[in-house]
Amino acid sequence: MGEYASQDAAAALARVQELDSTVRKSSKWYVRYQVLYGCAAAIMVLSIGLLPPPHGVAIGTGFWMATVAGLSVYAVRQRVSRRGFGRRHVGMIMVWALLYFAVLFPGVMWHQGAASWWVPGAAVVALPGLIGGYLEARR
Repeated sequence: MGEYASQDAAAALARVQELDSTVRKSSKWYVRYQVLYGCAAAIMVLSIGLLPPPHGVAIGTGFWMATVAGLSVYAVRQRVSRRGFGRRHVGMIMVWALLYFAVLFPGVMWHQGAASWWVPGAAVVALPGLIGGYLEARR
């Protein structure tokens, strides 16, 4: 009887290791997602701030909507996400939104067209996605 139990335990352990490996490989998609999100956010901020109104807003918003739609379809099609994915994702979006509004409102009010505001602002807005992608890659 003990022989069967040890074989079952060994088989279960092998299956757990196989599943862990599959989850690790299959969840790398979120690294790409976050990096693309950060880069797209920077491009959107640059177009809103540096292109003349209303064209910059239209181009930036259209680009952002297409990016978010594409990333959403990409995320839904993934088979696996790591434990705690929802919490990390919501956190990244919340930090991004705070930084976005902190750059956007003063920029639109007082710095329209000033590259000295919008280029560093775009870099700051991209940080949640880029840092999140880096941290996810390290997991």
